[in-house]
Amino acid sequence: MTEHLRNVSAAIDPVKLDRLAEVAVKVGLQLKPGQDLLLTAPVVALPLVRRVAEHAYKAGAGIVTSFFSDEELTLARYRFGQDASFDRASDWLYQGMAKAFTENTARLAIVGDNPMLLSGQDPTKVARASKANSKAYQPALEKITNFDTNWNIIAYPSPSWAKLVFPDVAEDVAVAKLAEAIFGASRVDQEDALSAWDRHNAVLRERTDWLNGQRFSALKYSGPGMDLTIGLADGHEWEGGASTAKNGITCNANIPTEEVFTTPHCRRVSGTVKSTKPLSYQGTLIDNIQVKFEEGRIVEAKASRGEEVLNKVLDTDEGARRLGEVALVPHSSPISRSGLLFYNTLFDENAASHIALGQCYSKCFIDGTKLSQQQIAAQGGNQSLIHIDWMIGAAETDIDGIRADGSSVPVFRGGEWA
Repeated sequence: MTEHLRNVSAAIDPVKLDRLAEVAVKVGLQLKPGQDLLLTAPVVALPLVRRVAEHAYKAGAGIVTSFFSDEELTLARYRFGQDASFDRASDWLYQGMAKAFTENTARLAIVGDNPMLLSGQDPTKVARASKANSKAYQPALEKITNFDTNWNIIAYPSPSWAKLVFPDVAEDVAVAKLAEAIFGASRVDQEDALSAWDRHNAVLRERTDWLNGQRFSALKYSGPGMDLTIGLADGHEWEGGASTAKNGITCNANIPTEEVFTTPHCRRVSGTVKSTKPLSYQGTLIDNIQVKFEEGRIVEAKASRGEEVLNKVLDTDEGARRLGEVALVPHSSPISRSGLLFYNTLFDENAASHIALGQCYSKCFIDGTKLSQQQIAAQGGNQSLIHIDWMIGAAETDIDGIRADGSSVPVFRGGEWA
């Protein structure tokens, strides 16, 4: 680690950083004795990676294997790489990851790279590289979206990310402020963070139990710029907080998390909706997204900023114009109350109710672990190379649950649980 990074990391509370590592292992993953762990992270997050490894080995981990990314190495490809290379990806690496997940290796991703890193690069090359990477990653991604193994995502406050969120303060101050925001949202600003997560998971479970008991056939959204009906997949199941993977381990996939979510029917979505927060996607800020759905498919799409990138995303494959997830988040969530735009979906999606274009989660079906891909598709589950969340909830959002007989039940009023 360079002297500069040592100085920056000194701005991060070491006690809370250690709690985050412990929560990732004991709550996020619930790592089991003898279980291997595959970990990816930006190189700047090395202090957190080391603490994760320590807690993992204390929990009885078999082997902890780390893969690191670096912003300068990423930019070097766009500056000096051969044009043909942008249609390729390291499929051998992802095939190895898929094999590891098949053999019960746990997955931890630490995010923290500058979300706008590629903003100055050729958007066509960015799109090509993204598509190639999505195709190569598919074998490993299927193991994650099918919830074959326990997995978790947490965040580390890199200097480049911190300066994006807090541009008007010195770098070390920005890092400290982003660190505290991450710690607060991740509930590790409390001394007994493990108990805090137990309580939070209990609240999310109450909400999913209620929704699953209602057996709504659709959700009807209304509010400014919104007149949207989202049909729910046949045999859908709501999830939120801790969930049990196919390997029998109950884990929290996202830290932080405020959402309860399920699978929409990819052919039963109609109406119009616009985004309520910007979407940061591979170096582009896509703002004021407005789309129109017909028979589940986006037939019109525009944005005040980043429209070209949005349309490239929608053209990724047939499933990219259909929904793979619908999630409910109250407007009063801690991340919403912070007033911050994190430029990172892990956080921003927990500030507002949202929808996701692309691939669905098989775990959001009754007995989803036993269903084939063909059965999931027949019940309305979407398939795609992408899964991109964007926010549609606000303080004015009303949501009604529609039953099969056409009757309705208030679910959200004024952005809050009804």
